[in-house]
Amino acid sequence: MTDATDLGYLLHKHPARAQSFDLPVGTAHVFYPEAEPARCTVALLLEVDPVGIVRNKRFGGRDAFSLAQYVNDRPYAASSMLAVALGAVFRTAMTGRCDSRQALADSPVPLEIHVPALPCRGGARLAERLFEPLGWTVVATPEPLDPTVPEWGDSRYVDLRLTGTVRLADALHHLYVLLPVLDDAKHYWVTGDEVDKLLRAGEGWLAGHPERDQIMHRYLAHQHRYVEDATDRLVTLDGGPLPADAGTDAGAEPGTDETPTEGDVPAAGSDAVGQEKAPTLARQRAEAVIAALHEVGARSVVDLGCGEGALLRLLAADRRFTRLLGTDVAARELERAATRLRLEDASDAERERVQLVQSSLTYRDERIAGFDAAVLMEVIEHVDPPRLGALERVVFAEARPATVVVTTPNVEYNALYPALEEHGHRHTDHRFEWTRAELQAWADGVAHRHGYAVTFRDVGPEDVGPRGLGSPTQMALFVRSTEAGA
Repeated sequence: MTDATDLGYLLHKHPARAQSFDLPVGTAHVFYPEAEPARCTVALLLEVDPVGIVRNKRFGGRDAFSLAQYVNDRPYAASSMLAVALGAVFRTAMTGRCDSRQALADSPVPLEIHVPALPCRGGARLAERLFEPLGWTVVATPEPLDPTVPEWGDSRYVDLRLTGTVRLADALHHLYVLLPVLDDAKHYWVTGDEVDKLLRAGEGWLAGHPERDQIMHRYLAHQHRYVEDATDRLVTLDGGPLPADAGTDAGAEPGTDETPTEGDVPAAGSDAVGQEKAPTLARQRAEAVIAALHEVGARSVVDLGCGEGALLRLLAADRRFTRLLGTDVAARELERAATRLRLEDASDAERERVQLVQSSLTYRDERIAGFDAAVLMEVIEHVDPPRLGALERVVFAEARPATVVVTTPNVEYNALYPALEEHGHRHTDHRFEWTRAELQAWADGVAHRHGYAVTFRDVGPEDVGPRGLGSPTQMALFVRSTEAGA
């Protein structure tokens, strides 16, 4: 950053003005103690309204017993309320948008962050474990319980200082999530919306964080149902990191099936902090499927083995699809899909447009017939090989949509996962994983037997090394021949 005062552009707050913002927890003040080309400092001061908090029924965390409403550290400590203020005051900055300085907003910049009087249940070492994996140099100094009585030891508060070269939007997201995690308290009632907030703020870094589980438990106030939902959705949407030598797009990340172990980390010396985030492989896969559906002009789609509805949610957002059906053999997955799609709150017309049913892919089901297209995205590898014939009959002979889109892992690409054992599968539930030649042999046979034409596509970063291992995901696109009878 050649001029440090450009920080004002990135934060959308002018250095020459002091501003105040009314929030549910009180009043937030933003001002600049210094603003020079060589160094610029912005301060966020939260003036907590204790009376307003007591009167507001939304507030009442784990420590909200009657006396704690009046005797607490909230006006003096950087708690979850400061995270609320960050999200409200710097909302645009957290999106990474800055029309006048977009290149700067997209780039890592040298930052120093000071958070005094931060409640830290777990001590200074926990602060280090949370922030250091994100590229920060951490100095967390415990505050004494009473400076005049040193034998009493340290309090649960630390003076936190972070130094690093990080994209500003990422830095704000780190604070937004981790301040309440360190405090281990949310001072308002936690609902299912908190899962969405966590996944948005944690995009690109939470999935691979070594303290991921603790972060989710604390951020979601130890409410098991929300933690479970967040875990499942995080694996589906973000996945784990690709190996460092995975083709030309080292920033891409795979989804559930492309994560050999949760502990995989980028190779030593790599620095992903602050870099522009590439789409996850799960996202690239879904977009490739949707592009194929648009290409063939499909209007009605059945998602076979929809799981918790990750693809269905994207399809539902696209009004070109007029009829959608998701099927899965697991009732629990369908419940999660209904929650993700918010069907309970949807209009009657939307519930008619988007439906979920429990069904098995190896038994005839008339409900999956009559659709323009069927999708089996990362599904066939979960079927026992002897049952593939039944799946073929149900989908291609009985349901018989005009188009079938199939995606599955490319086992050749597994060589690029250093943590994956030789001949191991990417997921413990996989019954098999095919090479590109094996998928083509199966697909050619299916197409010939049922009157389809089939083409093949790669999804994800292609390995351009001497071995030519292809892409992590392979797609087969079946289109029913017009001369083939129904």
